[in-house]
Amino acid sequence: MATITIPLDIPDVTILSIDYPDNDTIRITVASTIHSTKCRKCGRLLTHAHGTDDPIELRHLPILGRNTVIRVYPVRYRCRDCHRRPTTTQRLPWYTLRCGHTQAYDAFLVQQVVNSTVEDVSRRENIGYEAVMGALRRHVATAVNWEEIDHLEVLGVDEISLKKGHKDFVTIVTGQCHGRLRLLAVLKDQKKATVKAFFRQIPTRLHAHLVAICTDLYEGFVNAAGEVFGAEKVVADRFHVTKLYRKALEQVRKQAMRQLKETLPKEEYAQLKGVMWVLRKTPQALTHEDYQQLHHLFRHAPVVRTVYDLCQDLTDIFDNGTLSVSEAREAMTAWMERVKQTGVRAFKTFLKTLKAHWVAITNYFLNRHNSGFVEGLNNKIKVIKRRCYGILNRQHLFQRIALDVAGHTKKAGK
Repeated sequence: MATITIPLDIPDVTILSIDYPDNDTIRITVASTIHSTKCRKCGRLLTHAHGTDDPIELRHLPILGRNTVIRVYPVRYRCRDCHRRPTTTQRLPWYTLRCGHTQAYDAFLVQQVVNSTVEDVSRRENIGYEAVMGALRRHVATAVNWEEIDHLEVLGVDEISLKKGHKDFVTIVTGQCHGRLRLLAVLKDQKKATVKAFFRQIPTRLHAHLVAICTDLYEGFVNAAGEVFGAEKVVADRFHVTKLYRKALEQVRKQAMRQLKETLPKEEYAQLKGVMWVLRKTPQALTHEDYQQLHHLFRHAPVVRTVYDLCQDLTDIFDNGTLSVSEAREAMTAWMERVKQTGVRAFKTFLKTLKAHWVAITNYFLNRHNSGFVEGLNNKIKVIKRRCYGILNRQHLFQRIALDVAGHTKKAGK
């Protein structure tokens, strides 16, 4: 009969017997090879065995698709030095008192939760919901441990809503450590005072390596980061900026299309169908048909052409990887002057925002940092929330995000 050897993954034990209480379960009876324990009263090392307790059965890692149960008879040791010579039951390091499974299975449950739900793991493993939650509490911290972080290059700050349609916002703070994403906090709200208080908790030893705090243009985040780390490190995400000035083009397009619908013959107006998507393409992605449609639109609505060109000019400034901060500021100042000369009012709101956050927006040209990693994490958080039908507990949300970010690349230990 062919045999294989499978590591038990339990230290300091010897196997006494193996039996099969049912078709789906393997039960392994073990005995400890450590023949001592410390007295629960005086702390002395005890070596005089005095019987055994009732057997403990603990769920362990599955073997060949079968549930595995470890049975152990804890040994009692008597202290001959204490009054009335009390006994102490040996506690072994591979299981936790009053926990129904081994520590190895505990960690296994945590890994099963990655890209899944606690309820699904509970059903799949035929184990209680609270048992899985207990494994999470023991192995996944609910707050960042700064001692584990020796380097912090970039911070990302953004808010998400815990409930769709409700203004129940929390702030997600992330960091890039040696190029890897790390969840740092799930704060109770998006107020400046809350964010600023967390920033002050970041150890000063990490400040020297920090080169950028990426955020959108929400003043609470911008001001909190600037007051703690200095305005020169605050970087407004270029894609949020792009969204703002592209909004001017969208407004002009809508107004022009309403007018053209009333003035152009139906056949000519029909040629502009889908032009919104053409305007959103990069010049490199435009086809011959796209150019023809744009030419048709610009011929009838020159103001759209003006705003389109101005948007593209500003995008070209952001895309220019050779510009220094001073050169970029000069180019953007010249761009603002061109906007004024055209007399187009569609950029009025954007120009106010640009002036109000001039330093944070132009800081992008220092190292070209952006909030791409933050937005990517936001998408992952949305998936987690949908999968779990919502998570309203901030500590549990921190655990689930941290666990899914770490994934299967490392064990989810504290």
